Amino acid sequence: MKTLNRIATVALMGLLVSTHLLAQDGNADNQGGGGGRRNRGGQGGGPGGPGGGNWDPAQMRQRMMERMREQFAVKDDAEWKLISERIEKVNDARRESMMRGMGMMFGGRGGRGPGGPGGGEAMPEQEALQKAIDANASSDEIKSKLAKYRDALKAKEANLTKAQDELREVLSAKQEAQAVLMGLLK
Repeated sequence: MKTLNRIATVALMGLLVSTHLLAQDGNADNQGGGGGRRNRGGQGGGPGGPGGGNWDPAQMRQRMMERMREQFAVKDDAEWKLISERIEKVNDARRESMMRGMGMMFGGRGGRGPGGPGGGEAMPEQEALQKAIDANASSDEIKSKLAKYRDALKAKEANLTKAQDELREVLSAKQEAQAVLMGLLK
């Protein structure tokens, strides 16, 4: 239950950070008059254009990275390249640590393939644990599989911590504070 609560908390934090960054991006679009996205050139729809059907995740990530660069006040391209690579590592590690279990919470069996919540295949330890549960395995076997699954999750959390530490190494104090507010760092 503790692990489930932790996963749900991390997922909520990720959602809040994404919402915060998107709201800031939307506010940047609204500056300078002329309305926001919904009023641009008379086109309706949401963030993806008319009808909202053209949502491009790569384009959204690019806008988020541009916004972060502005917030970090990085002018030098070489400095930004180093910082942005480490931000990507943090984001990848965060997705790995929090999203692998999300498919289970929403009725699936682990990851759902490239387009699903896990962004890939379920962890082998997760699949083994689920098979043991489905097969009504003995309590000892389930405890063993659960311990292996928890160890795998801890390894993913350690990977996230390492990526965050590597990002922190290249940030100024002000940038680090901004990264904490963004949810990139603890």
